[in-house]
Amino acid sequence: MSGAINAGIKINKTLVALIVAGYAVVPFALGANNYIMSMIVAALVIGGVALSWALLGNLGGMVSFGHSAFFGVGAYVSALVTVKLGVPVLLALPLGGVGAVLASIVMMPVLRLRGPYFALAILAYAHIFRILATEWSSVTGGSGGVSGIPGFPTVFGFDFGTKMGAYLIALTLVLVFAFAYARIRASYYGIALRAMHDSEDATRVVGVNSTVLKAAMLMVSAFMAGVFGALNAHYINFLEPDYAFNALWVTLPVVAAIFGGYRTISGPVIGALVVYMADQLVFKALMPTGHQLVLGVLLVMMIVFSPSGLMPLLKKWTARHA
Repeated sequence: MSGAINAGIKINKTLVALIVAGYAVVPFALGANNYIMSMIVAALVIGGVALSWALLGNLGGMVSFGHSAFFGVGAYVSALVTVKLGVPVLLALPLGGVGAVLASIVMMPVLRLRGPYFALAILAYAHIFRILATEWSSVTGGSGGVSGIPGFPTVFGFDFGTKMGAYLIALTLVLVFAFAYARIRASYYGIALRAMHDSEDATRVVGVNSTVLKAAMLMVSAFMAGVFGALNAHYINFLEPDYAFNALWVTLPVVAAIFGGYRTISGPVIGALVVYMADQLVFKALMPTGHQLVLGVLLVMMIVFSPSGLMPLLKKWTARHA
């Protein structure tokens, strides 16, 4: 009992330390360097999508190759409601998530599929949404895209349109969604979902509606990815179909989640920060072309030597040296 209490205290202290570092240390140490801050914002966006992907895989038991659909739909919904309807940016962010949820509802028929068939079906939907964004030019601007997307506003005298402002918004969203993920995982529904991984038929016998729970996890995951798509649209102020629905928004989050440990909550975000920052600041400088190959090698090494990912490996290392 005392050991569990001590472990909980250590986890809380670690969480508080990370939050303090995120809101105080990073802005103080790196706030003046716009290039580094832009890299961190991009890494947090990837980390947010990785967190949504991990939630769907860890709780829903579904591997998705089409999260770029949710990311792109969220980006377009948020961009269009601000440009054409004048909706405030901070209100448009959750509306982007709602748009992604509506897209996930269209995908509900594929919940009957299992394993690689589900993953490929979701990937097909991502291509369908990209084609719709390209062809529906009267609304989306077609291949020319949407320009002049409003940036983040000034609130109480603080300009969130700067790199620092975007960083604080991205960090806050990551923490909010990580907390929501933790609450879902610890709830009755999270326990039922994890039980479904062992035997879905057995959980149905005791009254668990597996289809409804999977649909709920798909919608929650879509909302998270859609909000980060919206955030990215207002951060770069431009959007076009090939960028919004790019496979990059699938591959990088998947690599980050697996590298960091997709069965943990912090793993996908930490993995995104490590993978993206190392790729952009180290590997790209050493290998201007083909630097992504290094990420592939690192991912293979992580899968071979620590299949659970980086965070469980660090926990084992710290416990061994404690």
